Amino acid sequence: MNTPHFLAFLLLASLHYSALSDSGSVGINYGRLGDNLPSPAKVVQLLKSQGVTKVKLYDSDSSVLSAFSGSGISLTLGLPNDNLASAAASTSYTDSWVESNVLPFHPKTTIEAIAVGNEVFANSATTPTSALLPAMKNVYASLEKHNLSSSIKISSPVALSALNSSYPPSAGAFKPDLIEPVIKPMLHFLNQTNSYMMVNAYPFFAYIDNTDTISLDYALLRNSAAGNPDSGNGLVYKSLFEAQTDAVFAAMSAVGFNDIKIVITETGWPSKGDEKEVGATPENAAAYNGNLVRRVLSGGGTPLRPKDSLNVFLFALFNENQKTGPMSERNYGLFYPNEDKVYDIPLTLDGLNGKPNNTESKAQVPAPAATAVVAAEPAPAVRAAGQTWCVASENVGEEKLQAALDYACGEGGADCRPIQREAACFNPNTVEAHASYAFNSYYQKNSRLSGSCDFGGAAHVVTQAPKFGSCDFPTGY
Repeated sequence: MNTPHFLAFLLLASLHYSALSDSGSVGINYGRLGDNLPSPAKVVQLLKSQGVTKVKLYDSDSSVLSAFSGSGISLTLGLPNDNLASAAASTSYTDSWVESNVLPFHPKTTIEAIAVGNEVFANSATTPTSALLPAMKNVYASLEKHNLSSSIKISSPVALSALNSSYPPSAGAFKPDLIEPVIKPMLHFLNQTNSYMMVNAYPFFAYIDNTDTISLDYALLRNSAAGNPDSGNGLVYKSLFEAQTDAVFAAMSAVGFNDIKIVITETGWPSKGDEKEVGATPENAAAYNGNLVRRVLSGGGTPLRPKDSLNVFLFALFNENQKTGPMSERNYGLFYPNEDKVYDIPLTLDGLNGKPNNTESKAQVPAPAATAVVAAEPAPAVRAAGQTWCVASENVGEEKLQAALDYACGEGGADCRPIQREAACFNPNTVEAHASYAFNSYYQKNSRLSGSCDFGGAAHVVTQAPKFGSCDFPTGY
């Protein structure tokens, strides 16, 4: 093991994370459409053990709000679509709603925002879009009566289906029939109240509908993605997530609003799906959410808004067995209802740096930088299905690959004898080829557990046997 290389790499990674002043935030959606979920009190303890400080709800259940009292976790409440017509009709309704769902709990239970409706434009058959803005204004007016309108933001989550076009991102535009009646008035309200646009963005949906044109690496925010240049402005996109986000920024700019920020109120990847839901696996779910967390907490924004930090809410906390629709709908959770992890990803900067979140989880934690540490009891962690291999990611730089290679062959315990001079896999004599062999050896020795093919973004999983000269990559030890 080349200790100086490895220590220098870890030091650079540490300095990088500690120097970030514009890192974003990672919250989580707590849905309750299940008949086997833990009590709200247990949920709060679970969230705290994972270092989660922001949670989005879909309603304002009093038992849930009480459980979060004094927790240090800030909440975004939901006013359901079924309530929009009443909220739009009169401030007497929103006055009563605020008096029942906000005043008895806040500030002991920290409420930072209220999501008025959810994907209203996508559900216009059951929820008239004309009710949305009046409902938002009435909730705001009711908060204002109690001097809470500046501290509790009002917005409404918008699905990407509200866009008429999203590719290339610079051509992002809202559907014409929505612009004048509701989009522009809503954006004016958000601008006036210093609030932000709530957006639900799912690269998974775009990927399964376009597997012939969208690469899995691009959808999963993998560093190996070569990047897609925007033909309109020349900006290069390394991930579908950033492209989708910037399409919304472009759509807002197209109707005259350039300064409104975005919070991604839902995004995620399912760990299981129906036969047609290609890519719905635990490995891909761990890759998407884990890479997204790393991207958000590493700081910076999108190509179009590089100075705006990214703020996201992962979907979702639990697998919810009472959700309807395809199998994926019941398998977005990071946790099973018994609080075991579906797969293990860090949710905090400390987690990215390999520090514990005051929890004794037995599941594997994917390590940051060049390390990939396997816990002593890996049974609950997720193993990749079928034959999979771990290889070096492209475009991460030889220095980073060399540091990770040194770790894998040394402290990591990979079998690196075949890549020594005159051994079977020495040629091609490149850092990428040698690192790929070492990473795969480590990955296979650790039973292909989720997170054991990471090395700080220097590696990724493939489903086709790697080709480096005449070298055969093992698939198990």
